[in-house]
Amino acid sequence: MALLTLRNVSKSYDTPRGRHRVLHGLDLDVAEGEFVSIVGYSGSGKTTLVSLIAGLITPDAGDIRLAGERVDGPGPDRGIVFQNYSLLAWMTVFENVFLAVDAVSPQRSAAQKRARTEQLIRMVNLSAAAHKRPGELSGGMRQRVAVARGLAMDPKLLLLDEPFSALDALTRATLQAELARIWMSERKTVVMITNDVEEAILLADRIYPLTAGPDATLGPGICVDIPHPRSSRGLNLHPGYRQVRHALVDFLVSQRAASSAYCAAVSA
Repeated sequence: MALLTLRNVSKSYDTPRGRHRVLHGLDLDVAEGEFVSIVGYSGSGKTTLVSLIAGLITPDAGDIRLAGERVDGPGPDRGIVFQNYSLLAWMTVFENVFLAVDAVSPQRSAAQKRARTEQLIRMVNLSAAAHKRPGELSGGMRQRVAVARGLAMDPKLLLLDEPFSALDALTRATLQAELARIWMSERKTVVMITNDVEEAILLADRIYPLTAGPDATLGPGICVDIPHPRSSRGLNLHPGYRQVRHALVDFLVSQRAASSAYCAAVSA
């Protein structure tokens, strides 16, 4: 049985030019402990999709369920990590993470909350920076705090909305490795949104390409049959890598061509 299910999910927005159809007829099943990545072009509706799963917005049609329960708003069963960190600037690393631990575990003693906070900070390798504020941290370190805070809620599902896209290549590679290590240790169910095909292949068990909008929907799921742990250095040497990459790129290129043809027809 899937932990997360989406059935015939659609979402549109009103704009000065009329109704903008973003997503249409999405179906998705994510098993418990699975790492699923959704790949698409910028503007294809990826952030709208993660916001729907998070319960931050509601679909116009369709059904979203987590562990059999209908998603009708945000909740601690879903942790979210955005690309812009969203940390409280006046709080230290410890205080930012402790705030999340305290919010979801009010029944714990102060000592238990502190121990859990310290455990999470160790998990993302930030113990030496625990008493620094976000302004004293690099972008990569801030994103580590965001990941720790997302895990602090002990969520059933961790949602990652292009979490490394604002980082330089070296920092991004380091955090990808950290995320893979944490996932293998915690075995949380993860849905990651990205526009980076290589990142998706490096981390995910299954990858779904998102068609170009309007009315974007999910293409066929592609299994990544490459054993964990994976290394970015040796990834392209695995026989399954080229097959997965070609399938993804071919699908996305075909969708971009179809979208361009649609726009030309509408403008004519």
